[in-house]
Amino acid sequence: MSVRTAGPARSDLVADTALALLAERGMRGLTHRAVDEAAGLPQGSTSNLARTRQALLELTVRRLADREARVLALHEMPDPASGTGALADALALAAHRALTHHRALTLARYELALEATRRPELRTFFDATGARFRDQLTTLVTGMGSTDPDRHTLSLIAWADGLMFSCVAGSFGARVPSLEEVRAGLRELLEGMIGG
Repeated sequence: MSVRTAGPARSDLVADTALALLAERGMRGLTHRAVDEAAGLPQGSTSNLARTRQALLELTVRRLADREARVLALHEMPDPASGTGALADALALAAHRALTHHRALTLARYELALEATRRPELRTFFDATGARFRDQLTTLVTGMGSTDPDRHTLSLIAWADGLMFSCVAGSFGARVPSLEEVRAGLRELLEGMIGG
């Protein structure tokens, strides 16, 4: 692996390596030295970029948010006028991508979310980076006629997070639902909340 030296490229390499380590080894396996070794960087490179563990975690959360925005394809979300079926289709595709092609990224997110429960300073940072998706979803369900957009957004996110956690780290870890199964579940949920 060639060593990157430019600022943004180096920070992306460090954060991507940290995400891979989290998925592979868990939070205990994430150290500055481990990132240097796994990324093929000279010893001390990660410390020069992110001096403290908190700084390394924040860098990693920021990169997670950027990468998940692409997985969730926020730019592909439908216009509210398209109806709940179109939203169910878009959300199902995003959730299915997270469960299949981006499974390690999803696992890393849960590692970071759990760590944030023990680090209030990380919790604030973690929640702020996730607001982008939550706010867009609230806007969508509002535009579709939701009578309680905040509660409906919470229900949608809780459903999707529960599905992903169960299939990545929980009791359904050996079975990934099909895209059609995810879509059917989301349609049922959305139609129950907002209508067809």
